[in-house]
Amino acid sequence: MKKPLLFALLSASYVLPLEPPSPERALINDNRKPAGIFRRGVLTLDLEARVTEWHPDAADGPGVAVQAFAEVGKRAQIPGPLIRVPAGTGVNLSIRNAVPGTTLVVHGLSADSIRVAVNDTHRTSFKLNTPGTYYYWGTTSGRRLGNRLHEDAQLTGAIVVDPPGAPFGTLPQDRILMIGMMADTFGSEFQRGERKNLLFVINGRSWPNTERLTYSMSDTIRWRVLNVSSDPHPMHLHGTYYFVERLGDATHDSAIAVDGRPFVNTTSLLPGRTMTISWVPEHPGNWLFHCHVPEHFGARGPLGALPTNAHSAHTIANHALQGMSGLVMGVTVLGEDVIAADYSNRRRVRLLVNQNLSSSSAAPHYGFALNDNGSELAIDSDVRAGPTILLERGKPVGIMVVNRTDQSTAIHWHGIELESYFDGVAGFSGIEKRLSPVIAPRDSFEARFTPPRAGTFMYHTHVDESRQQRGGLAGMLLVLEPGQRFGPVKDIPILISTPGDLDSSAVHVLMNGRMSPSPLDLKTGVTYRLRLANITTTRPGLQVLMFRDSVLSRWTPVARDGADLPPAQRAMTPSRVGVTIGRTADFEITPMEAGEMRLEMQTSGGRLLGKVVMNVRR
Repeated sequence: MKKPLLFALLSASYVLPLEPPSPERALINDNRKPAGIFRRGVLTLDLEARVTEWHPDAADGPGVAVQAFAEVGKRAQIPGPLIRVPAGTGVNLSIRNAVPGTTLVVHGLSADSIRVAVNDTHRTSFKLNTPGTYYYWGTTSGRRLGNRLHEDAQLTGAIVVDPPGAPFGTLPQDRILMIGMMADTFGSEFQRGERKNLLFVINGRSWPNTERLTYSMSDTIRWRVLNVSSDPHPMHLHGTYYFVERLGDATHDSAIAVDGRPFVNTTSLLPGRTMTISWVPEHPGNWLFHCHVPEHFGARGPLGALPTNAHSAHTIANHALQGMSGLVMGVTVLGEDVIAADYSNRRRVRLLVNQNLSSSSAAPHYGFALNDNGSELAIDSDVRAGPTILLERGKPVGIMVVNRTDQSTAIHWHGIELESYFDGVAGFSGIEKRLSPVIAPRDSFEARFTPPRAGTFMYHTHVDESRQQRGGLAGMLLVLEPGQRFGPVKDIPILISTPGDLDSSAVHVLMNGRMSPSPLDLKTGVTYRLRLANITTTRPGLQVLMFRDSVLSRWTPVARDGADLPPAQRAMTPSRVGVTIGRTADFEITPMEAGEMRLEMQTSGGRLLGKVVMNVRR
């Protein structure tokens, strides 16, 4: 007798269970289209948290299952759906928890946190009255915002409140850039919450698959940047400066008075903080906006692969595509450069890149040497920093970089406003098909530019940064006013960098390439210009303090990132300043009493990393 068809089907399904369906693919959210339905001054929005498959590198790249927000009935988004409304809007919100087996806690959408049990829906209403940039975030692990490194790390969305009367749903001129991260290791490491093989993204994508932004020379560019990751990020813009107009966090956003706005090319954005910046292009071409911590933008393996200690910089032909990842945005500025400098009578400088005999994989040791007059300098040296290069404002220069190492390299002229082709990002800097080349072993490249302003700048490698910078490929670049002479007695440049060996780099910094620099001799009543520059690879929270005995001295800030400060920002202050990676800061000091002073480099928690002794005599 034949078995009934239904019994046969049930038996088959029991013997051969079906695999659970794969999660949906998350959409990459460019934060341009607001979510919800807006009618008569009220936004109605139905959100849902669910498990989705995320492809941060590329649509055809590896994927990972993470939790993400979605509008009910629509695909999940990373970052989560954008809430953008004019000030005074009422919001009717529902949040459903479709993440299996765990309670969802959401912050930023009401005065108190919202708890939603599995398969439950929470409803709430509130008003968004204060213009600014904010965010909402969720957790299913019970961790704080900065500790979400794994399955719930992408449960975040932006909230933008525009001025009253702003239209809803039109594409605004500003752009929203949300910084996220996760530790993408799988298996037991993933569950324990370890920081391994960190993945950093902007709007859900990692370079070179982040969105490429295009502008014209006449544009005023405005970005809202949100750091919802666990780390601070010194955000550096190549080739020009930007104004920081607003600073905030998840609940507050404050405008900065016009005469107090930082005019910078690098700003440290702390975890959970937001900033609104604006800038106007100086030159056409390709430019980078990126975090200056090498771990956050350097090369990494494919999603889910553990990092390796092996390096292959000598094989890199295109640094932009092969040597960077993570927190990098590419910007193309359209237009023709109307200022064409005559370089026929340029000052010519030869900058040699040497590999020292003591170099090893564990402790790389490279060296820069100036070769202006044809004389050779000793290859081996205890100094792990390049010589200070002195240039003159308005005077064209050509710096021929000669690579004598067995590794590819390229040099970035940090903070200098120059033609894109000479900016030093191999495979990216330039216009259209005329792109800056990598400097292969035994090859050379001449960077040409005319410094438009006097100030304190840097030069450093832009290939295999964590290794080559740590090995000594960084130096200070000072631009003087025409006719001004550099006074080693009155100018005090201090380049702060990372030791080459890993053990020392954990507890020390180098000052002008040395662990213990020689004491400086100062005189009472003389005004000195202290020029600080942080080009470490791991110290975005570096603090610099100046003491007499155990008491803080006072100094006057005069410049930041190579740009002179306006009078409103030049008030004398206690001598304590944060100098993040990629930043320079100038101060005037006038010691009035004989004795010993100390310039200390400290962590943000106050641990001493290094010091420079200054002996003051009458």
